[in-house]
Amino acid sequence: MDNVDLAVVGGGGAGSLVLAALDRHDLRGLRVAVVDPVRKRGQDRTWAFWGTPDAELEPMLSASWRRVEVTTPARRRMLDLAPLRYAMLRSGPLYARAAEAERRLGATRIDAAVDALDDDGAGVTVRDGDGAALLRARWVLDSRPRPPRRPGRTSWLQHFRGWWLESATPVFDPDRAVLMDFRTPQPARGVSFGYVLPVSDRYALVEYTEFSPARIDDAAYDAALRGYAALLGLDLGALTVREVEDGVIPMTDAPFARRPSARVVRLGTAGGATRPSTGFTFSAMRRQAEQVARAVAAGRAPVPRPAYPGRHLWMDAVALRAWDRGAVDGPQFFDRLFDRNPPERVLRFLDGATGVAEDLAVMRSSPLLPMTSAVAGDAAGRLRARLTAASGSRSRSRTDA
Repeated sequence: MDNVDLAVVGGGGAGSLVLAALDRHDLRGLRVAVVDPVRKRGQDRTWAFWGTPDAELEPMLSASWRRVEVTTPARRRMLDLAPLRYAMLRSGPLYARAAEAERRLGATRIDAAVDALDDDGAGVTVRDGDGAALLRARWVLDSRPRPPRRPGRTSWLQHFRGWWLESATPVFDPDRAVLMDFRTPQPARGVSFGYVLPVSDRYALVEYTEFSPARIDDAAYDAALRGYAALLGLDLGALTVREVEDGVIPMTDAPFARRPSARVVRLGTAGGATRPSTGFTFSAMRRQAEQVARAVAAGRAPVPRPAYPGRHLWMDAVALRAWDRGAVDGPQFFDRLFDRNPPERVLRFLDGATGVAEDLAVMRSSPLLPMTSAVAGDAAGRLRARLTAASGSRSRSRTDA
């Protein structure tokens, strides 16, 4: 059984970014292991994010845009994001970078599924489904999907299907992306929108997304995509669907256990990297990876900071409650958000990078009465949760006695 300093469990986006960050900090004396039953390669997903991509990330991007479009039934906005950019990264180049980092770090690779992480405080024994020990690590970074610590007061999903469309003639504008287009039919309980990420004038990802409590079936996704393509004026008969992307991301105010035991640290969605109000995850995963690598380089515990400020998570919980109860119309909410704030402020807020003064400005752009009601409802829900937890604790204490 190998003894290592750091075991990366899960080789998806979060694990790949950590390996790249460790390599970038030249931590090749570190004993690293990667444990995943699948060696990730190729294009199995697409991440979109905004920011200022660094020199390492830039060559991996499929495309980026300084202008994005936000469209509602009421109006169409073309937003200049300078100094930021909206960028698209497909998984293939990131997986290739992670594989290169593994080689440079001299990492041990174990192609096995992990069933248990036994943490005794001094180290962690990583076990497979049969209970056999795969390795022992001083620290484990676990990016496998995990449920939250407890159920949330509001639990929605961001679920989507996208078509990579290719045309024999120019039909897309490669100089701008459609960030959100709310002209799609809105679900009875939830928010829907389409978006377009063009790689060239002949190739683009066209996607339909819903924020709602549950997924829809395959036929409904395809019908929604056909309807959105018609809204865009695209003739599907003249286009070829080269790839199909599906996905589902949690949108919930439920808390995730970022550090479930002394020497196990969770990353990615399981570590709180997914923004509850939007489902965006990539930028927070990058921050987590960089913080882990810097900590290891400095001889500290590889524990990243919380992905988002507590006040942002509270604001997200309020927004989710307002949407869930139908108190706030989703397209109207985003229409006001972009109408009353500079686009850079909105994007930095959604990325968890704004200060208190900017957060207050964002709050003022929300519908006052419905959001005030949602704040009161959220506070009541939190109080009930605390009382329930306290009552359960007292009951357990009496039972133990």
